[in-house]
Amino acid sequence: MKCICENGTVLAEDVEQATSFLKRLKGLMLRKSMQPGAAMLLKPCPQIHTCFMRFALDVLFLDKNGTILYVMENLKPWRMSPIIYHASQTLEMPAGTLQGRVKKGDKVRFE
Repeated sequence: MKCICENGTVLAEDVEQATSFLKRLKGLMLRKSMQPGAAMLLKPCPQIHTCFMRFALDVLFLDKNGTILYVMENLKPWRMSPIIYHASQTLEMPAGTLQGRVKKGDKVRFE
């Protein structure tokens, strides 16, 4: 599955979904890295942590319609995000993916 921003930017070519409690709990922990073009979509998910992570992330918090509610770039290991109360899904990508190419209020779609 791909993730594409309404401005035409392809954010991820290969989106892995984590929709069960156990998949969300494990997330990207203990992985050595994440390939460019890869992403993990966590649903439901209003907050994340990077405990036990080995690499930094770019993160988008999205509402149920794919509207970006909050953008975090270069979230380093052993950090926590704020709680984004209306977020129903979170997209995690390798740090450096976003580089300011999206902003709060933009919409993304998955296909």
